[in-house]
Amino acid sequence: MNILKPVIVLALLSAGTALAQTDDKSKVILPLEAQTCNLPVAPARIPKEADMSALGKAKDNITDFQSAMGVYRDCLSAATKNGNMTDGNEMAVTNAHNYSIEMETRIAEQFNVAVCAYKQREGMELSDTCKQRLGLTE
Repeated sequence: MNILKPVIVLALLSAGTALAQTDDKSKVILPLEAQTCNLPVAPARIPKEADMSALGKAKDNITDFQSAMGVYRDCLSAATKNGNMTDGNEMAVTNAHNYSIEMETRIAEQFNVAVCAYKQREGMELSDTCKQRLGLTE
């Protein structure tokens, strides 16, 4: 799985920038230093009918994931410090950073939906935000 990770990341990065033109006509590719950064694997999906115990475990997994994402973004940032970045390198690092933020946001939203669903199953009062997340608003 780790062997495929750089290929998947590069494919995702290239998909959004394949048509992009850089000022210096450079290829949109991560600099070598950034290619050593390890994009964390997303935590396991939260069970549909998660109980409090499963939500607690999911929260711990997500906290670990968010910490690992911070390390990944720090690594990307450090990779830009060498001073030999082309416009394409900068674009690729920005895309990798943005993708990690989007990934982290999706994971957090999935957790929030699972918490709202738990509250609904338990008959707890739902906030307006929970109602929106569960599609209960018009």
